[in-house]
Amino acid sequence: MICDLCPRHCHALRTETHGEGYCGMPAGIVAAKAMLHHWEEPCLSGTRGAGCVFFTGCNLGCVYCQNGAISREHLGKPITPVRLREIFEELIGRGAHCIDLVTPSIYSPWIVEALEKPLPVPVVWNCGGYESVEQLRALEGKVQIYLPDFKYGDSRLSFDLSKAENYPEIAISAVEEMLRQVGPCRFGEDGLLKSGVIIRHMVLPGQLENTRRVIDLVSSRFSSGEVLFSLMSQYTPQNGAKGALSRRITGAEYRAAVEYLHACGISDGFLQEKSSAKEEYTPTFDFSGI
Repeated sequence: MICDLCPRHCHALRTETHGEGYCGMPAGIVAAKAMLHHWEEPCLSGTRGAGCVFFTGCNLGCVYCQNGAISREHLGKPITPVRLREIFEELIGRGAHCIDLVTPSIYSPWIVEALEKPLPVPVVWNCGGYESVEQLRALEGKVQIYLPDFKYGDSRLSFDLSKAENYPEIAISAVEEMLRQVGPCRFGEDGLLKSGVIIRHMVLPGQLENTRRVIDLVSSRFSSGEVLFSLMSQYTPQNGAKGALSRRITGAEYRAAVEYLHACGISDGFLQEKSSAKEEYTPTFDFSGI
């Protein structure tokens, strides 16, 4: 296939055995792990966990990625849409409250095939926020919960760290399309999210101004109650990190981000304990469950 799935519009050749373009991944699905994950937002993990499937490759490749083994080093195993559907059903059989698709964007046509028949639990599209509106429209009716990152409000920073200078405007358009599809958040009697959008933003060390710009964009575009906002403190330095990225965020940085969030009128969502910044929150990608 000639790939045009993401906003980079690489028009790259992807065959069953070979991948070009920014993500470098072949056609078909490559995944690295399937598991019950207890560390997503409480309305997703519940008591039994979210049924996470971690896909290999990414259209961003952020220099600080905590899942670098799969996003940049391409650790993974090819699977078919039929096998992916079986994995969904196995996770549901183990009690998963939802099916949580982690960095799925570059595999959307094959995932849609696996979702041809509705599942008895919500499907979560857990992505980096750098999404093509056209491809998102192909997911309508297949995905109930969107869980996009909103990494950057600063286009200079988005280029420096993810080679995506147009990230802020792409992310806003993507979230607007997600909200159009699923509407404001709807919870079940069990307190779990059944449909809606949760925007995630991870505070980066030394980049409070970027966080403020993200909060400004979200608060100016979306009304109270339309989306949830998850402000994350779990940044963990990776091998080779330089400058401010070589340290964790400070308590003062996170408190300042929380104060600005509240000052901008965003009160619906989640805060994260600073103790969440631990290496053990990153799974071991051993192909288990795949």
